[in-house]
Amino acid sequence: MEDDSGESSSFVVGIIENRAKEVGLAAFDLRSASLHLSQYIETSSSYQNTKTLLHFYDPVVVIVPPNKSASNSTAAVTELVDRFYGSVKKVVLARGCFDDTKGAILIKNLAAKDPSALGSDTYHKQYYLCLAAAAATLKWTETEKGVVVTNHSLSVTFNGSFDHMNIDATSVQNLEIIEPFHSALLGTRNKKRSLFHMLKTTKTIGGTRLLRANLLQPLKTLKPINARLDCLDELMSNERLFFALCQVLRKFPKETDRVLCHFCFKPKKVTVQALAVDRAKKSQMLVSSVILLKTALDALPLLSKVLKDAESFLLSNIYKSVCENEKYDLIKKRIAEIIDEDVLHARVPFVACTQQCFAVKAGVDGLLDISRKSFCETSEAIHNLANNYREDFKLPNLKLTFKNRQGFHFVIPQKNIQGKLPSKFIQVVKHGNNIHCSTLELAFLNARNKSAAAECYTRTEICLEDLMDAIRENVSVLTLLAEVLCLLDVIVNSFAHMISTKPVDQYTRPEFTENGPMAIDSGRHPILETIHNDFVANNIFLSEASNMVIVMGPNMSGKSTYLQQVCLIVILAQVGCYVPACFSTLRVVDRMFTRMGAVDNLESNSSTFMTEMKETAFIMQNVSQRSLIVMDELGRATSSSDGFAIAWSCCEHLLSFKAYTLFATHMENISGLATIYPNVKILHFHVDLKNNHLDFKVVSLPISYCLGMIICELKFCFAQFQLKEGTKHVPHYGLLLAEVAGLPSSVIETARMITSRISEKEMKRREVNCLQHHSIQRAYHVAQRLLCLKYSNQDEDTVRQALQNLKECCDMQKL
Repeated sequence: MEDDSGESSSFVVGIIENRAKEVGLAAFDLRSASLHLSQYIETSSSYQNTKTLLHFYDPVVVIVPPNKSASNSTAAVTELVDRFYGSVKKVVLARGCFDDTKGAILIKNLAAKDPSALGSDTYHKQYYLCLAAAAATLKWTETEKGVVVTNHSLSVTFNGSFDHMNIDATSVQNLEIIEPFHSALLGTRNKKRSLFHMLKTTKTIGGTRLLRANLLQPLKTLKPINARLDCLDELMSNERLFFALCQVLRKFPKETDRVLCHFCFKPKKVTVQALAVDRAKKSQMLVSSVILLKTALDALPLLSKVLKDAESFLLSNIYKSVCENEKYDLIKKRIAEIIDEDVLHARVPFVACTQQCFAVKAGVDGLLDISRKSFCETSEAIHNLANNYREDFKLPNLKLTFKNRQGFHFVIPQKNIQGKLPSKFIQVVKHGNNIHCSTLELAFLNARNKSAAAECYTRTEICLEDLMDAIRENVSVLTLLAEVLCLLDVIVNSFAHMISTKPVDQYTRPEFTENGPMAIDSGRHPILETIHNDFVANNIFLSEASNMVIVMGPNMSGKSTYLQQVCLIVILAQVGCYVPACFSTLRVVDRMFTRMGAVDNLESNSSTFMTEMKETAFIMQNVSQRSLIVMDELGRATSSSDGFAIAWSCCEHLLSFKAYTLFATHMENISGLATIYPNVKILHFHVDLKNNHLDFKVVSLPISYCLGMIICELKFCFAQFQLKEGTKHVPHYGLLLAEVAGLPSSVIETARMITSRISEKEMKRREVNCLQHHSIQRAYHVAQRLLCLKYSNQDEDTVRQALQNLKECCDMQKL
């Protein structure tokens, strides 16, 4: 139904809200004929959940009810669309169109699966808003596009976004998942890419869209994650299978997923509208879809041959559900009854046009045969005309080209034109070193050729009516085929291809535990390591007994890079891909929150600090026990006392959860948390101090925590920093940088006196806290090691020895 063959979105989204700030959302994908329903309560005044879903679907149309008669509490979603999505087409439908009862009936009739399996009965009673949004969305689609949705053809999912890890729209920007903040890196010629751009080596449009969707909403169920990882294991150990799959997937047209909409959507009347002017284009798209489907089914035996001996669950399941499915053979035989055997999908415009005109076998329709004859005669006349012009005007390099919109036109190299172009040529346009033009004779023949082709398309569509009805009866297997091809494209052409281009063991399989620790050994930033060849690895360890890490260090030491790196590794692992680390074991994350950067928001009239507080409030209101929280320099945009108080209280609040938290800060007093709470760990980036100047030379000690390449703002050279345990770091590095910047020496000396007094008081307070909470900290350290042993993969004798060593350390008070 959509003629756009690019990667742009094709979602139509309907949204409605009630007075309790409960939002119902229905997202209808015109490209793949799928409907996604979500209903949730907005916990944020800035409607972060709705922003996240709209950012995920990236709709072309948003359907909302009128807000003239609505109260302020039910018009917030409409105002959100007006403010942040002004470039998206907004459609206002009457409230009567948002009918939840009608929506439930539509889902029952149109869903490909049994409605009871989707839980539609309970959704009708409990989640009525998303059904109301679905009713409005489907009504607009059928009215605007002039189609009727085929019964039992839609792929319907309820609350699809909540079956995956939730990453809010702000975090997507902070982590540079889809788009980078800056395209170029300071001091280099290299282009910085996002995680999506790094993995975007897919060959199909559907695969690219699935990759984007997976990165925005990673999996959080262990079974599909491990299934993908097992598949990668087999591909990496069996090169023959990997390269064979790469070759076979190229046989399938990259628009395979797009053909579904022509079988899921049925035009209201074919024969009556056949003579309409704009009907030819729709007929051509339908014929193209049938040819594309034929090409895909012809390539299916090749896929079956490759997957026959596959051992992983994912590949073997694809073989059983797709390659051994007899329905594909039935569709293929039905197509062969009316479609010519030699017709294949083509990308060259005129070749594709010819294939579409001659798709149906000769003799099926007399009027179609007459139209084909006219098409051939005009095409031959146009080529003869081009030959005559080459001879008459002595233009041997004159080329005849064809474009879908423009039709035939001439292309002449400018160097072959002596003086002026003959007056016979019209519509002269210069394109680079060539001249594009036409003539009156060519324009006349073009019009006749286009009319003959249009007649061929409409007659072909009439011939294909019975075939289309037969295909629609088995549309569910076509949906399955499209989903399988998209998934294989992501796993083979994106994940496996990326891993195969790296040195051996650079990317390893992540392990998952239900409630175990997050341990990453020698992890690297997946994006920056592609830019800097000598990126240095670093580690992280978080568990229930040590669930908060506070990272401290000088400006430009790479704290933000370290935080971003951990999040990207977790996302890669939960989409089912290998990660850049020597070893990693992770606990599945259900929500990921980030509070990074310092930017004001003029659109919402929010200062830097207000924006920071809104983002922090959203985290505090939505944090769960299995969340991963990353906060970078919280409280720096207000007064030092208030900023410190907010940062401390937020840390205490997060410590009441089992969520894993990474907290980067310049506030030295925050390290006092570790003296009170034994589940807080302090790390810092080490920098040497020589002659009162920062020295960025790497310390040649055994590396337990270290961070890689960054850009030094003092010397504009690359530096490497070492991440070490404890609170010791460069004293008063802010004053050193201020001195380098040129502040008067008297100002620097006064600042040193003030900060030394503050530091002295703080040290005394830390010593008191350490004495008071020493026994609790020892108990937590023991608990942390016991948890590690619980989730380890070691044999029984090794675990017993580790327990004996732990007991001896406790007796000797070495913990």
